[in-house]
Amino acid sequence: MATSTSIAAGTGKTWLGHPRGLFLLFFVEMWERFSFYGMRALLIFYLTQHFLFSDRDAAYAYGAYMSLIYISPLMGGYLADRYLGQRKAVLFGGVVIAIGHIILGLEGGVASSGMGLGLFWLGLATVITGTGFLKSSASALVGQLYPRADMRRDPAYTIFYMGINVGATIGPLICGYLGQRWGWHWGFGAASVGMIAGVIGFVWCKPLLQGGGEPPDPARLAQRVGGLISREWLVYLSSLLSILLCWFLIQQHAIVGWMLAVSSALVVLYILWEAFGRMERVGRDRMLAALFLLVVNPIFWGLYEQTGSSLALFTDRYTDRTILGFNVPASMFQSVNAAYILLFGPVIAGLWIWLAKRGWEPSTPAKFGLALALVGAGFLVLVAGSGAPGTLTPLLFIFLLYLCHTLGELCLSPVGLSAMSKLAPSRVIGLMMGIWFLAMALGEYAAGMIAAATGGEEGAASREGVLAVYGRIGWWSIGIGVAVMAIAPWVKRLMHLDRLDDVDVFGNAPADGYAVRDDMAGKPDRLG
Repeated sequence: MATSTSIAAGTGKTWLGHPRGLFLLFFVEMWERFSFYGMRALLIFYLTQHFLFSDRDAAYAYGAYMSLIYISPLMGGYLADRYLGQRKAVLFGGVVIAIGHIILGLEGGVASSGMGLGLFWLGLATVITGTGFLKSSASALVGQLYPRADMRRDPAYTIFYMGINVGATIGPLICGYLGQRWGWHWGFGAASVGMIAGVIGFVWCKPLLQGGGEPPDPARLAQRVGGLISREWLVYLSSLLSILLCWFLIQQHAIVGWMLAVSSALVVLYILWEAFGRMERVGRDRMLAALFLLVVNPIFWGLYEQTGSSLALFTDRYTDRTILGFNVPASMFQSVNAAYILLFGPVIAGLWIWLAKRGWEPSTPAKFGLALALVGAGFLVLVAGSGAPGTLTPLLFIFLLYLCHTLGELCLSPVGLSAMSKLAPSRVIGLMMGIWFLAMALGEYAAGMIAAATGGEEGAASREGVLAVYGRIGWWSIGIGVAVMAIAPWVKRLMHLDRLDDVDVFGNAPADGYAVRDDMAGKPDRLG
């Protein structure tokens, strides 16, 4: 079925040489990111200005929320692959996200009571659950529009990625302005309108998917469990119950931290067990290289993701935000990063190609080190440009900080998943992708901890206290980045890039470095 679907998609009507379904998914993802980044632009301000959280408590809540956002696609993607199919998962996720934003929009006008705060947590928990279904499945649907060997797949994901950043650019501009100028419920309400628009478009234009993303076993999905309810509705209802779990966890950031710590330790042990217990030298080296990149990943995101927390508060309180006589709401500046990606993404991609033709392109681990150095440099630029105590920081230095951070992201984010797909044997590639997002979730939690540190001992940030923290993390980030670049040649050798062509599409031994060891002879089940 999957083959026929891909062939049909690849030979149907096209726009700009691509299946029309790609532009439907572009539209859906654009509105989902509009709603997500629009709401995120308001989140830290809503906590500190509406509910009067201290900076420290707001940062903890922000870190817990963002961590759960990145963990949820693991379960949502699993349920989509096993039961629902990607199309139903995207639709269900979009509806649940829209409901979450509606809850936030309704709550925006409620006084800061215990009931109002509980309703706010419920809105966030609902958004987390919906994102788990939509985020992973929308990306998977893009690949299903093309035959496996179609050369248009990479450009298709580039177009899809542009949709992400278009939504991420306009979301904070519209939701941020409405939320901080007209009232919180206007900003959250605008985010819900965006997601509702995406859902309506997805339902209306379903034929453009040409049968892609349907359930793997429709008959089994329709079967009644215990004679009471279909398996499909059982998945929906059990997923809605997970909202209660998310509602609890958002309020217990320490538990989220322990969950991430234990999960990370188990992941490291698993990778080491795979590398030394089940693989030969080439595969073992590649898994160790993957582990190295996975360790660097949360360090970067922990610093980079100050955008939605401590940097947002710094911009609001200590920056001259006047542009052409207009005092721009601080939340709107969270669109700068996505706008930079739209501007510089093609430039950096072209630069890598130009360097590669001359044999000068940095290796993947070297790019990771460069990313850390750039994100650290961004903080140091802000510190250097902030001037004397008691003065407002010129807006120019906020733009320069985001420029450094965006260039760092372009050095790390696009190549990270690509590296995982190259280094992991195909039998565990899905798991390694999930581990990559788990590492990002750990980085989001670390971002909350770093932002909390800017609040000082009493939980109330001062300009000099924030800049002192930024100075320390800036120098540490540059130092770690330089160290990563220094050992990058050794890590590159572990990747065995000259032997990637030896691996077949199924990851069969011995090409992927996974072979039956002498003490496992006669046990073919170990071949996976």
